[in-house]
Amino acid sequence: MIHPTAIIDKNAAIDQSVDIGPYCIIEGNATIRKGTRLLSHVIIQGRTEIGENCTISPFCSLGGPPQDISYKEEDTTLVVGSNNTIKEYVTMNRGTTHGGGVTTIGDNNFIMAYAHIAHDCTVGSNIIMANCATLAGHVAVADSVNFAGLCAVHQFCKIGKFAFVSGLTGVPKDVPPFMIAAGSRAKLYGLNVVGLERQGFSREEISKLKKAYRILFRSALPLGTSLKIIREELDGENIKELVRFIESSQRGICR
Repeated sequence: MIHPTAIIDKNAAIDQSVDIGPYCIIEGNATIRKGTRLLSHVIIQGRTEIGENCTISPFCSLGGPPQDISYKEEDTTLVVGSNNTIKEYVTMNRGTTHGGGVTTIGDNNFIMAYAHIAHDCTVGSNIIMANCATLAGHVAVADSVNFAGLCAVHQFCKIGKFAFVSGLTGVPKDVPPFMIAAGSRAKLYGLNVVGLERQGFSREEISKLKKAYRILFRSALPLGTSLKIIREELDGENIKELVRFIESSQRGICR
């Protein structure tokens, strides 16, 4: 169903089951797959792909040009997965050529009002971004991360899976998986125990991660020494993921 006030580019590829509400504008080579709904006043620009069964609320702007002064109208892309709920005034920008050319959003995400996902971000699945949560360019977010309201992540940062970023938090460095980050310049405040329990982590898994946290951040040992102890004394995929994330960090981690 397409409302008569909607304006749709002839080059757009839209599944016949898509519902497009009043005053929506779809420009360029956009692709919208089955079951997705644009409620009203949504703007989709450029080479933007939207998956199945998404709900996009009024005044969202998806696929706009990247806010990067080096951008020269190159043909870049925004890819949004399936089953995403995108609330009012959310903005998502296309990629840049020096950042890979694509901004990617996974599946089953809940993106609340006024959130912003900048150019060249890679955002996983099962993520919650509360009101006014903001990702600068080139940010990588793993699956099952929660962002509280009014937080901001610096460009090129990485957020590990199952992490929680508190409200009013500025994130200047990488946030390791499974952790809570908070503060005007984010520091770690322990394991995201409540989130892990909700995700079905066992007591044994949580206990191992707590021990790893104490060794890493409460022992006053050098980081390399802490990682060596963790590899020798603890096992399991979650421990391996934590160690891999820290060892691969380029910006450094929040401590």
